Amino acid sequence: MSIAQSIAGRSRDLGGFSVSRVLPAPQRRSLGPFVFFDEMGPADFPAGAGIDVRPHPHIGLSTVTYLFHGGLTHRDSLGTVIDIAPGAVNWMTAGHGISHSERSPDALREAGHHMHGIQSWVALPVAFAEIDPAFVHHPEASLPVVDLPGGHAVIIAGTMFGQTSPVDFPHPIIYAEVRLDAGAVIELPAEWGERGVYPVSGNARIDGEALVAGALAVVGEGAATLTADTAFHGMILGGAPYPEPRHIEWNFVSHSQDRIEQAKADWRDGKFAQVPGESEFIPLPETPAPVPVTSYP
Repeated sequence: MSIAQSIAGRSRDLGGFSVSRVLPAPQRRSLGPFVFFDEMGPADFPAGAGIDVRPHPHIGLSTVTYLFHGGLTHRDSLGTVIDIAPGAVNWMTAGHGISHSERSPDALREAGHHMHGIQSWVALPVAFAEIDPAFVHHPEASLPVVDLPGGHAVIIAGTMFGQTSPVDFPHPIIYAEVRLDAGAVIELPAEWGERGVYPVSGNARIDGEALVAGALAVVGEGAATLTADTAFHGMILGGAPYPEPRHIEWNFVSHSQDRIEQAKADWRDGKFAQVPGESEFIPLPETPAPVPVTSYP
């Protein structure tokens, strides 16, 4: 089967701003190292409005922000303050614990703006789960752009189409933005590991099977091809799966439920480092919903 699963996004309200959450899903918790995948927007903010995600914690993962339109100001407990623009990558490694906020930049908030992008989490390998937190910004110009027959790809992470991203991640991963003309055909080789294609706009097929708008198409085993029926914009993601399933609860990811319970207690008790310049924070939900650790092929 060319498309092993089609996982539809589910709308989630983040306080006046809706996202489409694709991973984790009841039928699949992860794809390669990816354990979380949101499409943010598209949305239009009038002058004076914007996104305000108050400080909140993470452990055991790296967060990845990639925008098509708009912007976000990232602040974290390491003291990082940086704006992310379309085409750049913010890669924040939580390790044993970090807190951060994301807000619309002042200039965009004042003028009104269009917002659209992808936020994802990749679980850290067990051997790296407790490393020191870190933050790296990769500007648009630093990411390889590969010319493809009838299109191009921006390599966000990993090695794809003969080019390697500058993003350093200690596990086999693939992540790219692709834009194809109608009729273009590209390969999705089996050696990439677990593979998924998420359509942002346009129509395409994997080995003749149509992608569903707003749904992640998980590619079956073996080599496959992606064919654009119209001008197509999408994301390719995946990599090698982990041998250990991951617990996901609120903003915490770990192979150990005990470690997640400790992180919950630490946030509740104010033991995470604070974000300089921020006085607000998101409290621990009374009953954060855990995601079962059942593994799926």
